[in-house]
Amino acid sequence: MKAGRPGGAARAAMIAGAAIALALVAAALLSPWLAPYAPDRMDLCGGLSGPSTEHPLGQDKHGRDIMSGLIYGARVSLMVGVGVVGISAVIGFLLGALAGLLGGFWDQALMRVVDVLLAFPGILLAIALTAVTGPSLTNVIVALAARGWVSYARLTRAQVLVEREKGYVEAARGLGAGPARLVLRHLLPNTMTPLIVEATFGLAGAILAEASLSFLGLGPQNVPTWGAMLADGASFLRTAPHLAIFPGLAIMGTVLAFNFLGDGLRDAIGKR
Repeated sequence: MKAGRPGGAARAAMIAGAAIALALVAAALLSPWLAPYAPDRMDLCGGLSGPSTEHPLGQDKHGRDIMSGLIYGARVSLMVGVGVVGISAVIGFLLGALAGLLGGFWDQALMRVVDVLLAFPGILLAIALTAVTGPSLTNVIVALAARGWVSYARLTRAQVLVEREKGYVEAARGLGAGPARLVLRHLLPNTMTPLIVEATFGLAGAILAEASLSFLGLGPQNVPTWGAMLADGASFLRTAPHLAIFPGLAIMGTVLAFNFLGDGLRDAIGKR
């Protein structure tokens, strides 16, 4: 019985993480119908008001509904997360697979580029890029993906170094398959599972990084974001703490949800 408890707890955490992730997706897709108010609707007379029946999570300094801002902010967080993970996974897989398959000079060249990028903290590189290119949704995605592909490339390379020695790859080579066909038809299906797990953790990291950039004023502009809402609430921690508490809980809950989901998937794959 004692040996089964950790597995049960991990399974419960994974289910909870999946439920929160689905709720985030639903909020992002259905935000115009779920939000009780428009995110930019102001009520100056109700500025800094606490939770009430009309505004369950309270209002900010301009009287905007915090719940509506969080629901619309989920759309931005999800767009950034999916965009960063999608771009990073595609670039990282292609480069990592070709480096592991070809070996030699190409493998060494990629590893040196990876080493250089790993020497820079990812958030500092993103801050530098967005400061130069300007704060926007597209620039945030590009800035985070500029280093995000590294983990996918390393993971794919490690998987390909194992897979390329197996019989099905040798058989495909013997039949005249080129590097592109080997990567897309044979190596991709057999390296997809660990990439999915990595993507789950990548979503959490991208959402947290976007919130950090928005907190610093370098995130998407003219749209509600959790990081910007948290930054606005930081000035009113004593008089109106709900302004910072609820965006902070949204960020924390989402990041934990994807981490729990990733942990559960990794454990399940390891057991299989």
